[in-house]
Amino acid sequence: MIDSITSLLCGSLRISAPIMIAALGQIFVQSSGTLDLSVEGTMVLGCFTAFTVTFFSGSLVLGLLASIAVGIIFSSLFAYLTVTIKANQVIAGTAMTILGQGFASFLYREIFGIRTLPPIITNFPNLNLGFLSRIPIIGQVVFGQNIMTYLAVILIFITSFIINKTYFGLTVKGVGEYPRACDAKGIAVNKVRFETILIGGVYSSLAGAAMSLGFMNTYTDNMIAGRGFMAIAVVVFARWRPKRVFWAALLFGFASSLQMRFQSLGVDLPKQLLQALPYILTIVVLLLVSKHVNFPAAFCTSYDREES
Repeated sequence: MIDSITSLLCGSLRISAPIMIAALGQIFVQSSGTLDLSVEGTMVLGCFTAFTVTFFSGSLVLGLLASIAVGIIFSSLFAYLTVTIKANQVIAGTAMTILGQGFASFLYREIFGIRTLPPIITNFPNLNLGFLSRIPIIGQVVFGQNIMTYLAVILIFITSFIINKTYFGLTVKGVGEYPRACDAKGIAVNKVRFETILIGGVYSSLAGAAMSLGFMNTYTDNMIAGRGFMAIAVVVFARWRPKRVFWAALLFGFASSLQMRFQSLGVDLPKQLLQALPYILTIVVLLLVSKHVNFPAAFCTSYDREES
């Protein structure tokens, strides 16, 4: 019984890490007034790049850095479309996600070909802190995770500090609420939005890398499986507060871990229903909180200083 509880909690935290990282990045983006639906595509490319570079170089760190670089490049394209030429954010984000998924799938087949078994790497190992890791339940959950899970937790405090305690964070929130007033004060609204989208791209690509280098040790199509959209739901659920993101993401991670546990135990429910559990939770959460959340005043609205 204890082993089952430990496994469930460990899995919940490990699965929630990519969602957590991506959601933290979207706090910057959404607080500045932009809706970024390209998160899923960026995560897919970050996941693929981290795995591929690690596979050929043998370096997990190099794979991680490469995924960040790709995230910056890909998100800069989305920023150009939505901030510079002011394309519709929903359409541009959806198109970028389709592009990211398709491009990663194409490159995978060009590089690795068609295989019976997918290529694998040695991913980040779980830490072993001696007697701390052997404490019942808590030991494995808290002291037996891999570095990507701890990175997600560290980023919560970094993001919270930047958003709530720095001039940049105040500027980001000001741009999302009162872009015209910020412009009158000499703040380059579109520059700030461009920068937050790049930050969101870095976080999203790291989230993708956490899937292939931390949670799994391979890459397959559809491995991200909607986690980018879950991250967007988590941001709304957490009401753009970084520390709340931990609990909101953990809820989604628990749902995913629970459905895996149900399948392994042979619970007499249709497999498809169990697999849909995290996505059903996403829909339910959005329905429950969407009417009671105050979005930034300029959310999902392009800014043009020439418009009155």
